[in-house]
Amino acid sequence: MFVTVISIFTDLFVLIYTVLLIARVVGSYIAKSGGQFYRALVSITEPVIAPVRKVLPQTPGLDLAPLVTYVVLRGIQYLVHSLLGA
Repeated sequence: MFVTVISIFTDLFVLIYTVLLIARVVGSYIAKSGGQFYRALVSITEPVIAPVRKVLPQTPGLDLAPLVTYVVLRGIQYLVHSLLGA
């Protein structure tokens, strides 16, 4: 039971965070004025993206941090499933 709960929680967290990351990336192209919704997305996702951005090399005009964050989240999800045998 506990293993199932942890597995479902991990899947749900990764799904929700993935949707937020995609919305942030799309919003960065659409909402140049910095609307309230976009600012909320940034405030939710930036605590996870910022450390990734610090590690990545600078690429002018292209922010790879959301993509790398997504890959890391999926890796953590895979690791949790592997460790729990779910």
